[in-house]
Amino acid sequence: MAQRYPTIFGEVLFDCFPGGEQVLGGAPFNVAWHLQAFGESPLFISRVGNDTQGNEILDAMLKWGMRTDGVQIDAQLPTGRVDVSFSDGEPAYDIVHPSAWDAIAPCETSGDCRLIYHGSLALRDAGSRAALAQFKAQGDPAVFLDVNLRSPWWRRDGVAGLLEGADWVKLNTDELALLSPSGDARDVMAEHGLQGLILTHGADGAEILTVAGETLRIRPAVTTQVVDTVGAGDAFASVMLLGMLRGWPMATTAGRAQDFASRMVARRGATVSDPGFYDEVMSDWLADDMTRDQPQESTHV
Repeated sequence: MAQRYPTIFGEVLFDCFPGGEQVLGGAPFNVAWHLQAFGESPLFISRVGNDTQGNEILDAMLKWGMRTDGVQIDAQLPTGRVDVSFSDGEPAYDIVHPSAWDAIAPCETSGDCRLIYHGSLALRDAGSRAALAQFKAQGDPAVFLDVNLRSPWWRRDGVAGLLEGADWVKLNTDELALLSPSGDARDVMAEHGLQGLILTHGADGAEILTVAGETLRIRPAVTTQVVDTVGAGDAFASVMLLGMLRGWPMATTAGRAQDFASRMVARRGATVSDPGFYDEVMSDWLADDMTRDQPQESTHV
């Protein structure tokens, strides 16, 4: 039987700060990193330059046990980077263009893709858009679109086309307002024939809407400690994917996604390089399951 796996398509890059610090990331890469830690062995399709930073990415993936057969090497374009600057304490971001991940080439893969995750940023150029279209045409995977509207790298009509090809979509309230005149998530679902939509509200949690008319609202605990919110949405998305892959009930999936995002914002950085951190998360989930499965004592007054 062919191997079945989730596929993550899109950018991997370094956030480069004025003091020289470089932080590895990119939403698709972060999601793939988390899924690997949770035992899913995703195929990560991206492209890096034939340069020092590209080698660092491949080394990090190998050390984490990730597949690297989906990462292409570009002989001309550099590994992706975001140059971060500050003015009056406010950050500004230059997502360098073009980068290697703008030129992801079509590729044939073995096995059976169960689900494909991609964002919108990695599709700003025609090359990567064509590669994604070709990959999706190889089978009939469920498609999870994570909307990332980064000026000037998006157009409303382009994102609308991506919505048409998706089954599930994740976006935040600001992105919803930019994409929908009504600002109504149900209108977006109906217009594009979505199976589900995840609307994130930052510190106020998220709503999960399904085609069956269900709405599930989830909020972080009031005791959640916030150190760094970078990558919180990627953490949430990774566990939503995990629940879909493993057939968890939606309420369980949503609760675990919020739990994991809350754990991530209590730490610095969008990923964690300690396997023990992920082991603890999964152990706590299992313990919660066992607690719920225990028969409850009844008290008669």
